[in-house]
Amino acid sequence: MAIIKCPECGHEVSDHAETCPSCGIAIAGHIARCPQCGYYYFNNLTACPHCHAPRPDDAATASQQNSVLKENSDSADNVNNNSAYVAHTGVQDGAGGGANGNNGASTESNPNKNRNIIIAVAVAVIVVIVVAFNMCGNDDPDAKGDDKEQTAYEYAMQSDDPAVLQSYLDTYTDADEAHRDSIMAHLQRLQSIDADWNNALVSGTKSALEEYLEKHPDSPHKQEIWDKIDSIDWSIAKSKNTPEAYQTYISDHSDGKYADQAEDAIKKIKTKDVQPEEKQMVSGLFRRFFQSINTRNDGALTGTCEDVLTSFLGKPQATKNDVVTFMNKIYKADVSNMNWFINNDYDIKKREVGDEEYEYQVTFSAQQVVDKTTGEQKKTKFKIKAKVSPEGKISEMNMSKIIE
Repeated sequence: MAIIKCPECGHEVSDHAETCPSCGIAIAGHIARCPQCGYYYFNNLTACPHCHAPRPDDAATASQQNSVLKENSDSADNVNNNSAYVAHTGVQDGAGGGANGNNGASTESNPNKNRNIIIAVAVAVIVVIVVAFNMCGNDDPDAKGDDKEQTAYEYAMQSDDPAVLQSYLDTYTDADEAHRDSIMAHLQRLQSIDADWNNALVSGTKSALEEYLEKHPDSPHKQEIWDKIDSIDWSIAKSKNTPEAYQTYISDHSDGKYADQAEDAIKKIKTKDVQPEEKQMVSGLFRRFFQSINTRNDGALTGTCEDVLTSFLGKPQATKNDVVTFMNKIYKADVSNMNWFINNDYDIKKREVGDEEYEYQVTFSAQQVVDKTTGEQKKTKFKIKAKVSPEGKISEMNMSKIIE
């Protein structure tokens, strides 16, 4: 007896098993072992499918079969000859006293013939009884026990519970050796899978869980593994607490347990913290504002402002014309050139004024450098407080000189 791989499906099975418990193909008496490479294959093939070595010629078997056929032929000839002889001489046995035509009466009174008839009838009755017994079924308790064992064997082979297989081995200690070997091989596979699962649990790392799932893709623990990986990735996102980290979690677990919480966390961060792209938007807006003043570009200047500003240099409800008036006012007759330089000291806060719409409160400093026609250069520093609307335009702006 040996444990082999089924040539049909590759499932481990005893070479004494009647059929493979996995695919149902016949095993016992139908498998050959290649003398060259040791590979097991169906014995109806003429060569090994693994190394292509031809099957050894079974000349002895062929010779024996020819001998049996000849013996059967000779026996048939003897039977025919004997029958012919009996047919030719049977009547002659009574010829000595049957010349007057009493041969038939002598045959009917022959006691040997009557005895043979009785024996033939008895044999026929026995045959009928045996056939009827087989057709009606066998009520032998041992037969019923075999049926019960077969049912338990088939159930255990389909089970993924090691306890079920061990129960079979403990209950059917006298079961067919092929059945017990198949159950033990199946149990060892399950125990190996359980060992891998326990190791993955002890490790508790994402890589160990993913490695187990790759090795056992049809594991009954599949959903449990996904849930554990989901929790691990969520913990990583929370520890980083950035929109990028939460977005990565959502991308990897679109249907994850914490997907809604990740969305809320992103929204909360965007509501509270100024993002890099928002700071870039604000700084770019004021850079364009002062560059427009440096170049005295009316259109570019008013393009950075709302139509009505809540306050501009102390004037409430100021218009774009008020902004242009300011620019023209600072360009006095003795000014030959003017440049504004923004210090990169932005302090930006934001608040939500609508559904994902934000207003920005901005504080920063700037320096005005004025070249006069007299050759004199004057430098003045200002502290600027402003507001930027959700549309990305200046909605309020006031400046105060910084005295050094």
